[in-house]
Amino acid sequence: MTRLESLDLHPERVLAIVAHPDDLEYGAAALVAQWTQRGTEVVYVLATRGEAGIDGLDPGECARVRTAEQVASAAVVGVSTVEFLDHPDGTIEYGVPLRRDLTRAIRRHRPDTLLLFNHRETWGPGRLNSPDHRNVGQAALEAIGDAANRWVFPEQLGEGGEQPHGGVRQALVCGSPQATHAVDVTDTADLAVASLAEHRAYLEGLGDHPMADPDTVKEWLEVAGRSFQGRGAALTFELFSF
Repeated sequence: MTRLESLDLHPERVLAIVAHPDDLEYGAAALVAQWTQRGTEVVYVLATRGEAGIDGLDPGECARVRTAEQVASAAVVGVSTVEFLDHPDGTIEYGVPLRRDLTRAIRRHRPDTLLLFNHRETWGPGRLNSPDHRNVGQAALEAIGDAANRWVFPEQLGEGGEQPHGGVRQALVCGSPQATHAVDVTDTADLAVASLAEHRAYLEGLGDHPMADPDTVKEWLEVAGRSFQGRGAALTFELFSF
């Protein structure tokens, strides 16, 4: 296993971009809580409302429930702005429309840091990642360059004051099987658990799956902590610098 480098960032503005409600809560919320406690402004942008995420619930009702759960979950870790782009859950298409929406979000919120979810083909050997995660993660990385170029999606400029934004300095990709860095989140691991616990309907819908237990998140973070620093809890991620 490649030795992970320690990284303790203090960003001013973070834009977290993921596909579904609950993606950030499986670990990344611990870092979000750490940042907001330090005064960092964090905004969540979700490509979908998770309407295909609960087998026994009609998509329209599921979207309503999961939207509310995500807003409540974000509040636990100090995030008050949560936006939904309404791409179709389960069938998000990679391409120009997705890049356009994510570029607009970057130009509007003007972050110095992006917090993303695994865009790689797998979670590790033998564990395939979903197309939604891959497509949103890849499009978000590419939207960083799009947002800086005034000749890409120029129709956005002037919409509500949007201007090119070349200020993204790094993107942290959580859940990546090619993790390069880690950060100690011992003091906020319990908040990550509490944040995931707000997704009550979703977790109930998982039945007896291990991921239905919010405490699983803390266990994962503690496993990473022992591997990374011999103690505590840690979040691992793949770092892209710009």
